[in-house]
Amino acid sequence: MNNQETVDQLNELKLNGMATAFEAMLNMPLQARPTVEQAVAKMVEVEKDYRRNKRTALFLKGSKLRYNAVLEEVLCSTSRNFTKDQLYALADCGFIRRNENLFIQGKCGCGKSFLACAIGHQACFLGYRTMYYNMNRFVEKIMVSKLDGTLLKFIESMGKYQLLILDDFGLQPMDDNTRLTLLQILEDRYDKASTIVVSQLPIDQWYDYLGEPATIADAIMDRLVSNVNRIELKGESLRRKKGK
Repeated sequence: MNNQETVDQLNELKLNGMATAFEAMLNMPLQARPTVEQAVAKMVEVEKDYRRNKRTALFLKGSKLRYNAVLEEVLCSTSRNFTKDQLYALADCGFIRRNENLFIQGKCGCGKSFLACAIGHQACFLGYRTMYYNMNRFVEKIMVSKLDGTLLKFIESMGKYQLLILDDFGLQPMDDNTRLTLLQILEDRYDKASTIVVSQLPIDQWYDYLGEPATIADAIMDRLVSNVNRIELKGESLRRKKGK
């Protein structure tokens, strides 16, 4: 078997990273080529990186994140009430491994959505399936699914995401059907997956937003507030600041 046949067979086996690394070593001068042990180790390393990058790209595409944000771009300062230590604590996505929720609250334009998307990006990089919805699209999706008979399928699909981001919570009115659907999704995810809720509303105003009946509001709050981490961003609007 010649070298090109080896490359072709590696690609046929979907070991594309190994094939790339093998071709790169073939192009090296003979005296600079690694030993067999070094070559195998390098090929395995490149294949692992290739698969991780491919998985990350797939997860990012499916997540529908609002911003192409990364944690390195998040502003940390005392005036924002968000420190680098808090950022570092989020970087390993430990709250996802522990099936904890996260609330990000603050005024309009303070960077809540950007931070949530940066966390979502990091989650995809670390191998966690992620989905982003702002509440307008979320409510719309529920209405359409109800009409075309795919609501149960939609509810079940939410269970496959290890991280669900609900943005602009409190801006879009919810009817009874939306509240019940949200409750079912949160029930299915309880203690099995994590949810990030991004809102301008302080938590003590969420009952008024969720509305009647109080039993549904209580049930939703119970599944959200149990085992939760909170971030309250402060400061002036970053959009307005950027405009100036």
